[in-house]
Amino acid sequence: MSLDIDYYELLEVERSADDATLKASYRKLAMKYHPDKNPGCDDSEARFKAISEAYDCLKDPQKRAAYDRFGKAGVNGGAGGFGGGNGGDFGDIGDIFESIFGSAFGGGRQQRGPARGADLRYDMEIKLEDAFAGVTREIQVDVAARCDTCDGSGAKPGTQTNRCSTCAGHGKVRAQQGFFMVERTCPTCQGAGEVIADPCNSCHGEGRVDRRKTLTVNIPAGVDEGTRIRLSGEGESGARGAAPGDLYIFLHMARHKVFEREGTTLFTRAPISFTTAALGGEIGIPGLDGRMHDIAIPAGIQSGKQLRQRGAGMPVLNGRGHGDLVVQIDVETPTKLTARQKELLCEFRETETGDECPASQGFFGRIKEMWDDLTE
Repeated sequence: MSLDIDYYELLEVERSADDATLKASYRKLAMKYHPDKNPGCDDSEARFKAISEAYDCLKDPQKRAAYDRFGKAGVNGGAGGFGGGNGGDFGDIGDIFESIFGSAFGGGRQQRGPARGADLRYDMEIKLEDAFAGVTREIQVDVAARCDTCDGSGAKPGTQTNRCSTCAGHGKVRAQQGFFMVERTCPTCQGAGEVIADPCNSCHGEGRVDRRKTLTVNIPAGVDEGTRIRLSGEGESGARGAAPGDLYIFLHMARHKVFEREGTTLFTRAPISFTTAALGGEIGIPGLDGRMHDIAIPAGIQSGKQLRQRGAGMPVLNGRGHGDLVVQIDVETPTKLTARQKELLCEFRETETGDECPASQGFFGRIKEMWDDLTE
């Protein structure tokens, strides 16, 4: 499997997760994918190594800050082995070579600006009928949105940002470390290369303000519990004009009064009278497709038997076709009988030979044999 996956996604946590949440999620996943629990499974071993790498990074505040800003390039291939210390925030190995040899290795690196905005999560509950047919919903989310007053720059309208005097606009500063010249993110401008002399009054130099947005979410047919829908660019805006994050919609299914679901299969239980079970018949089950499905009951059906209606289940997400509708039969014993009904049942019992119920006959035959063996 490919290990080039976002660390937060690997650990199944939000980017704002605290240390306790990170630790709890890591422990759960580590137990699930540990090689001792999955002997011989290369995918589990790769996943275990990946989540261990992710947790090792995110549990360290400095590494996490570097990862949030620059991704894996900010934490992998660093100079931790040089000089025996923890290495500091050196960025990736390309920064070191560029610091020593200048632009001879492919030219200067791009300036690093403010980090992109955070991703957001929204949990939405929908009905089974909506999951069957698909639905469009409007939601409201509170986000840090681009400031309209300064258009995200963070500077007061009519003013300009100034080039950072600490890093001369490069967003990085160089320092001698032993034999090497290393680069770090500029502490004054935080990598933006510019400083704001006169901040915007609306956002106080952040370039974003808290706002409630109304968004339209198109939910396709066939979604299930835990399905995730990504709205690109609808997360929090980045500081000072940086790219926004994404909004992830996590779907949850409301409990249905008739059906239960497993994948594309719909299940329901249908109680029938013992006379219908004995003589056979037909029952009607309304489907989520708006049609009445006639289910034929064969004579002599037993309680617990499942009858399948092909193609009457849930649609396949982003595909063709439907699953099945499965009806489990429960034979109901009558509890309220008229005098005439009791009389008829008594007459029926007097005519019984035992062949009518072969399972009962076989069971009590074995009981008799066991008792005879015990009393010999």
